[in-house]
Parts: sequence; structure tokens; C-alpha cells
Amino acid sequence: MTPADGGSPGTLVAGERVLLVDAKARKYLLTLKPGAMFHTHAGIVAHDSIIGGTDGASVTGSTGRHFLVVRPTLSDVVLKMPRGAQVIYPKDLGAILLAADIGPGMRVLEAGVGSGALSMALLRAGADVVGYEVRPDFANGARANVAAWSGDDVAYRVEVRDVYEGIDEVDLDRIVLDLPEPWQVLAHAEKALRPGGIILAYLPTINQVATLRAAMTRSAFGMAETSETLRRTWHVEERSVRPDHRMVGHTGFLTSARLLVPLDETSASLEDDAAASEQDPDEGFEDDPAEQ
Repeated sequence: MTPADGGSPGTLVAGERVLLVDAKARKYLLTLKPGAMFHTHAGIVAHDSIIGGTDGASVTGSTGRHFLVVRPTLSDVVLKMPRGAQVIYPKDLGAILLAADIGPGMRVLEAGVGSGALSMALLRAGADVVGYEVRPDFANGARANVAAWSGDDVAYRVEVRDVYEGIDEVDLDRIVLDLPEPWQVLAHAEKALRPGGIILAYLPTINQVATLRAAMTRSAFGMAETSETLRRTWHVEERSVRPDHRMVGHTGFLTSARLLVPLDETSASLEDDAAASEQDPDEGFEDDPAEQ
């Protein structure tokens, strides 16, 4: 939720979510409500002491301990929001947006919406998203999480259905899959995507990736690529500079490919163009102004 119309962008208002950060960098996500209290082992924080305050300021709890108050990033929300299914980690969300080349106005089918983390990233990138999810509880959870982050006025629709059985949408720009057997979707995706469109699958094991890549060689998809992202943070404190002892290592593999036009169709198109050029050899050429 954004600040009320007419208010300062830095002013925190009732109804929006904030992140409290304590002295040990522990983070707590909450929605501001007038008169409400947030209870933690480090003390009680009154919501009224936050409402009307400034993003980036500190408040004092009942025990005298201080909490930093900031608006949460999408990464914060993904890791702290209610979830039924395992979410895709922020490090992979960014990689997916680039690998699938998600941009404003693109029509995207997301199958296996889970808790809605990927939906939120796709919507923030400006895409129009329709989701397929087989579990009604996951679908409801995704709708709620997306509404809490993006509001109700976004191009987002979730249908309770199995993408393995088919895709109703046509001329899609992108298809993003978080499913155990994405190779079952390839035939449907060939009909639903526009030529040159991108399909991307998120898979936890390399055996699944191998099966998908083998299936792609028998499909109209080409230019396939597979990658993973490993994220390591660093400890930087005065002269103590070293990698952190813990890192977010393997979470999943990203495999993307593009829908290509079959060679026979491409050849036929080129032959038609060549025939048209022979019929009108001067078409496409203008007189040299210097000769006029």
C-alpha cells in the first residue's frame, strides 16, 4: 500500500506495511493499524508511534530498545509474507525477469503460482499476468499476497486449473513454469506463445532439467539455456573483510528457450518474398536525388 494521496512519500500511514529491524538486524513485517500493538521479546511497539512517522526513522519500544522502521522491499516481503508453498528466492526472481526478458505490457502465463512471489515480481516489471494453479488454497494465498503488495487494481488473474491439460490463452509473450514436469507443457506452449516468445522453467534438480532439455530438442523450441544463481554476501567491518560463513547456494535451475518458426515455413516465406521482388524489381528503391 502506498501513502495516501497528498501525503509525503516518506510519511508512514495506516494500512501500509513496514519492516521493523532490531539491534541484532532481526526483521519483523507488520501492517500498521491505529491503536494496535506489536509484541516482541525486545518490548512492545505501538503502531501509533510509527503512523505519521518517517520512512527510515527509529522508534522506541516499551523496554527502551530502538527499532528501525523502513518500508519493505519486494525481497523483504517475499521472505516474510504468509506462504503455503515454498517461494522462489529473491536471487532467482531477478534472474527469471532477465532470462525471460519480462517487460511492461507483456502477456505472461505463470503456471504453478504457489504463494505468489513470482507473480509479484512479474507484475512489478509491468507484465499482465494470468496464473494457472491446481490447488485452490495456493491460488487463494497467491491472490491475497499479491493484493497486499500490489493492490487490487493490477492486471492479475489466477485460475484453478492444470496447465498439463492445456492453455486457453493465445499470442502470449512469455510462459513461466514452476512445475515438476514442465516438458508436459511444451506442446501446449507451442500453440499459446507467439513466434519468438520465451518459455522459462524453474526446476530444483538437474535430472529434471535434463529431461526438459531432451524434450525441447523434439519441439519447436530452440536457443535453450540453463543456469543457476549462487549468492554470497560479505562481512565488511573495518579491517575484517571476508566472505560470510553462510550463503544462499543452490535453490533451482533456470531453463529458457524461444519458440522458433519451423524451417519449412521460414523457407516458404523467403521464397514468397523473392517471388514478389522478381515481379517488381524496382520496389523498395528510390531515385537518387542527385540524378533528379
